[in-house]
Amino acid sequence: MALEFEKPILELEKRIAELKETARTTGVDLEAEIRLLEERLARLKQEVYGNLTAWQRVQLARAPGRPTTLDVLERAFQDFLELHGDRAFADDPAIVGGLAYLEGQKVVVVGHQKGRDTKENLQRNFGMPHPEGYRKAMRLMDLADRFGYPFISFIDTPGAYPGVSAEERGQAWVIAQSIQRMSRLRVPAIALILGEGGSGGALAIGVANRVLIMENAWYSVISPESCAAILWRDAKEAPKAAEALKLTPTDLLAQKVVDAIVPEPEGGAHKDPFRAIQNIKEALLRTLEELKGLSPEELYQDRYRRFRTLGAYAES
Repeated sequence: MALEFEKPILELEKRIAELKETARTTGVDLEAEIRLLEERLARLKQEVYGNLTAWQRVQLARAPGRPTTLDVLERAFQDFLELHGDRAFADDPAIVGGLAYLEGQKVVVVGHQKGRDTKENLQRNFGMPHPEGYRKAMRLMDLADRFGYPFISFIDTPGAYPGVSAEERGQAWVIAQSIQRMSRLRVPAIALILGEGGSGGALAIGVANRVLIMENAWYSVISPESCAAILWRDAKEAPKAAEALKLTPTDLLAQKVVDAIVPEPEGGAHKDPFRAIQNIKEALLRTLEELKGLSPEELYQDRYRRFRTLGAYAES
């Protein structure tokens, strides 16, 4: 499904396809017209995708077909063994995790998992975890520490599930526990924001030595719609809220909330998931190499310093 700002691009692509089909079926030479339209298309794409607003990036982060955690595990990792359950209540399908290899390196991976269609989204609660999902994540953090394996998390959630059932089981308390547990890891920890990074539901598995973000992802204390509903009492003001929240990768990098931006194919990761996942793999390998020489104590102190300096400004 095309986003509103992409419609001129799709219309031009359709026109080019029609001309090519006409040339093929009639034998008429339309090469000059086609070339002219293709040049115009290239300029239009550069203009549109090179000047995206914050709200447009939020829309791209939610686009159907973007790589999910399981997509990345399937194509960038090897021999993924999924582990289920929190050993206390249930297995939460909104968070997946387990053991895997990344180019021969044993790692522990955890990530939010959205569905690929409506049925799966309902099953996975649209990537919004219950407390048992975060307890599962903490169980895997313990596993990483016990065996000395790097811990990699993939963030893609509008937020933790805010329903009564989750609150009854201590949602806020479990998120705080997960933040505390991840901050104390003695192994290299990398978090990568695949799409949406909403509130404490994202931060619960985001306390890493290095936080990476996809080019068209977002990361914020609140979603634009919720922010707009609070400040303007109208969720339709979400585009205004998105600008005010400074939630785009460029803004986050400037504020040192994230450490690097992972490039996406033109038009977003959903346009070419294979290439996007290759970029993710390369970014993870580079970051693991960067953290490779640090001792367990140095990794702990590095993570401590990283988060303690967020929001702190030195006088010039």
